[in-house]
Amino acid sequence: MSHSESVPQSDSAVHNEPVPHREPPAVQEAASEKLHVRDAPAPGTRRRASSWPLLGSELKQLFRRRRTQAMLLALAAIPVVIAVVVRVSSAVPPGRGPAFLDRISQNGLFVAVTAMLVSVPLFLPLTIGVVAGDTIAGEAGLGTLRYLLVAPAGRVRLLLVKYAGAAVFCLSAPLAVALAGAGIGWALFPVGPVALLSGDLVEPEEALVRMLLIAAYQAVSLLGLSAIGLFLSTLTDVPVGAMAATIVLSVVSQVLDQLPQLEWLHPWLFTHHWFGFADLLRQPIGWDSFGDNALLQAGYIAVFGALAYGRFVSKDVLS
Repeated sequence: MSHSESVPQSDSAVHNEPVPHREPPAVQEAASEKLHVRDAPAPGTRRRASSWPLLGSELKQLFRRRRTQAMLLALAAIPVVIAVVVRVSSAVPPGRGPAFLDRISQNGLFVAVTAMLVSVPLFLPLTIGVVAGDTIAGEAGLGTLRYLLVAPAGRVRLLLVKYAGAAVFCLSAPLAVALAGAGIGWALFPVGPVALLSGDLVEPEEALVRMLLIAAYQAVSLLGLSAIGLFLSTLTDVPVGAMAATIVLSVVSQVLDQLPQLEWLHPWLFTHHWFGFADLLRQPIGWDSFGDNALLQAGYIAVFGALAYGRFVSKDVLS
């Protein structure tokens, strides 16, 4: 009588099962660390995710990046360089160099205002372009975008969180310039009552408040550029391309704003009011330019936010 050994069916079934595709462990770890993805809800249940944890995670990741820290340090270095050069050099002839440069040696608080004027045309748009251009394209390039969408956060919520993070940086960037300028100016030069453009004198405390208002004005000015960068970031998986396109558009807009032949176009350019904070240096403060600037930037946010939404909700990120 022969005895034959039989192979258990369960073993053969295991060997015949297809092996599911898995992303590299580094990509999975990066995605889970960014999102803190929880276990999926039970079948038949629906869990509504709050945007605040996702926003907190986004801000944490944004400001922990060495690139972000380096850009903020570079912005803070601008007023430091200006103050040191003025301190070690001879008197600046009136009317030479950026506005208020000749007043720095008389009152150190003008360091912040001068640094703001120097930063607006290139340095601030450069940093905003890098952050906004990396919002969606950066995740797509790393391969973590699909994990962002697997988490209990839809595409619209993710888009809003990404823009909110870029908007926070829009405020942080001019604040870095203003605070560093006030600090180094206070350390290297005498500080006293500040003469406004209207000829009135204000105490240093009120002058500091006005500098913070100028920083807020610049933050509002950069929101439109940030929305443009967000839209461009949805068009590509290469973040460098979106960053470069955003920065180039800011330069082109400023060039167009200087051409008298295109005067009809100037009020519609998102850079048109970038230098309109002079009214904040008058007594009383004029809020018309602030309001016009905010209204213009809101229009760009609405238009390019809608374009980003239309592109992102139809974007294939799972293939």
